[in-house]
Amino acid sequence: MLATTTTTVFTTRFTTPTRARRHHPRRRAIARTAAASMSDNNEKAKPIVAIAGGGLVACSCAYMLQKTSLVDVVLVERVGVASAASGKAGGFLAESWGDGTPTGALHRRSFALHEELAETLGLKTYRKIPTLSVAGGTNDLDEPERLVSWLDGEISMCRHMDGPDGTAQVTPKELCERLHEEALKMGARSIKGEVTGVMFDEDGTRATGLVYKDETTGETHELPAKDVVVAMGPWSTRASEWFGIKVPMTGIRSTSVVYPASDAVMAEPAALFCAEDENGCHLEVYPRSSGEVYLCGIGGSVYVDEKRLLPGGDCDRSDKIVADPSRVAAAMKSFGGMSNSIGGGGKEPDVTQACMRPCAPDAMPILGPVDGISNAYMATAHNCWGILWSPVTGEIISQLITRGETDIDIRPFSPTRFMARGSKGRGRKMRDESVGEQW
Repeated sequence: MLATTTTTVFTTRFTTPTRARRHHPRRRAIARTAAASMSDNNEKAKPIVAIAGGGLVACSCAYMLQKTSLVDVVLVERVGVASAASGKAGGFLAESWGDGTPTGALHRRSFALHEELAETLGLKTYRKIPTLSVAGGTNDLDEPERLVSWLDGEISMCRHMDGPDGTAQVTPKELCERLHEEALKMGARSIKGEVTGVMFDEDGTRATGLVYKDETTGETHELPAKDVVVAMGPWSTRASEWFGIKVPMTGIRSTSVVYPASDAVMAEPAALFCAEDENGCHLEVYPRSSGEVYLCGIGGSVYVDEKRLLPGGDCDRSDKIVADPSRVAAAMKSFGGMSNSIGGGGKEPDVTQACMRPCAPDAMPILGPVDGISNAYMATAHNCWGILWSPVTGEIISQLITRGETDIDIRPFSPTRFMARGSKGRGRKMRDESVGEQW
């Protein structure tokens, strides 16, 4: 969708383009009128925004929208709040790592929003921390300086990378649950159900709500709404059928583990980005203020295509995503070699788990209005920056729905852009430099 830009440099106003009606079989099959939801008895009710999803992006959208007092939000989530990546991700935040790229403004604005939300919501796990670049093993050069004492195994390199002012962390599950709680306090509602479709007006150019199946009763219900937001992580690819557009998506399924933290870790917190090793690991290590050491970048990621994400596929819901025991063993070997005190001696982690990152072919987010549908929006495909970008995504969706314009130029992220399938290089980056595992 081509947007017209206002005179404010970073403000983009969106209008629905004039175009011929698109004939899409799914749309005709589920098209309904919204007249019943606009009864005279509800003239004073706030407009409803229906959000498909229950992860951090969806809950951020709900919180930011509900905070405006202009709308009431209804979330529809199949499994539970933070049941997927939002409950199992690392929560690393970096302010400037997107500089010079189309996502730079997302990084910087959302980094600031995280700090604001931590204070507003009373988060216990948010903090700024230094970030180190580390390599395991030995070398023939001088012994490297060990910038944290709990790196007490074999280390061939250890250097400062960023922070402490420019990098931070938060436990995503805590943030997601607190955003959800506060949205409910302000008047939002939450429904446990599987979204199965979108309702439209007679000509298919305006969404009139969601169709969902109640997870408890199995009954199908209609949820009338003024605006519709799809924020279902990798499962947002289902919107291809609902909106009649191509939403290419890969779910990057990866294993992570959690160890208990030592006193030294608690006293010397630092995020670690580790070089690739002989075990196929490219470890990212995040000590948490809650007394845990979270590890991802374990390697062996599985690329889950759209067919497997759709209903009936083996990865069609979050509770089907489980850890790979072989990658747990690899992580134990790699981390145990670098930190004897935490993972040495074959010590097993307390938690083994897995989740999927939603990744578009160009590794860019799918964020903004759906071309040709005046009141439908998407917020997904945030890849490895989903936790960082969630607050600004909620702010952007709120601005689109309540103001019709955004403070950040989101045209590169249009849900209806043509996306040619990319290749390796979709991992985390520190500006132009690849950092950590790439996929």
